Amino acid sequence: MCGTRRGPRVDSQSVGLSGPQSDAAERRREQRGWYFYDWANSVFSTSVLTVFLGPYLTEVAKAAADENGYVYPLGIPVRDGSFFAYAVSASVLLSVLVMPLAGAVADRSGRKKPILAVSAYVGAGATTAMFFLEGDRYLLGGFLLVVANVAFAVGMVVYNAFLPQIALPHERDAVSSRGWAFGYAAGALVLVVNLALFLGHESLGVSEGTAVRICLASAGLWWG
Repeated sequence: MCGTRRGPRVDSQSVGLSGPQSDAAERRREQRGWYFYDWANSVFSTSVLTVFLGPYLTEVAKAAADENGYVYPLGIPVRDGSFFAYAVSASVLLSVLVMPLAGAVADRSGRKKPILAVSAYVGAGATTAMFFLEGDRYLLGGFLLVVANVAFAVGMVVYNAFLPQIALPHERDAVSSRGWAFGYAAGALVLVVNLALFLGHESLGVSEGTAVRICLASAGLWWG
């Protein structure tokens, strides 16, 4: 008589991040970490991309432009007032190519956390380095923008891929909403502080350009 073969016992903690955490306390711990990643990186999209970098990088490009108002990244003539838009477009095109690859590697390797960490540190480092963007260093600004924005995009792909693994189906709407709320709260908080610095730079004894560079670098430090 043949007995029924019993499969190996599966311990919920040994599964780790391969599926939704069955232990409520462990899920909450993972969810808190997920919230705070949004808290950290949303400052890049608010303070850097939306408010400070565009006007400042345009001024840097104008300082480097020839008498006809052109700069020549990679030998391509670009109007100084359009350089920021071209740099953003280049970063978006590169992100479109890199994001599917990063997502596939993260899914197949199971190493989402290391990939998320690398993208965060690369993006934060590039953003912090914007403190050195001054004079006519428009190429440095364009390069740092592309690196930071691609790292931000890759990080968000991996970040979003965590949601099904840290929340049960009935929890996902609430967890996702809290993540967005944390991100918007941090973005607003740091932006208010940066605007206060920018608007009050004279009373603080710093130039307008220095104030902007401090605001850019602070976003990178917050992200990192």
